[in-house]
Amino acid sequence: MTETNSLEEIRARIDEIDREMLTLFCRRMELAAEVAAYKRAHGLPTLRPEREQAILERAAADAPPELSSYARRCFDGIMGLSREYQDELRNKEAAE
Repeated sequence: MTETNSLEEIRARIDEIDREMLTLFCRRMELAAEVAAYKRAHGLPTLRPEREQAILERAAADAPPELSSYARRCFDGIMGLSREYQDELRNKEAAE
């Protein structure tokens, strides 16, 4: 196996993981839409800082130490996108 083939194989595995991550991301966003509908129906705000902090702490704790801060940043970004999507859905529903 040459280094080029090895790199191609590694990239192919990364591509597969990316597809799996996208599938999971889409499923998570579908659930975020359900959360948005629930929160709208019950007059709850989109942001719950204590919940987000707990998720960030869990992600950091569950990751290997050398990846802890990266896991935290990853989940922070995902939750930011989720909040943005929830706000968009709530605003769209309010306008209808």
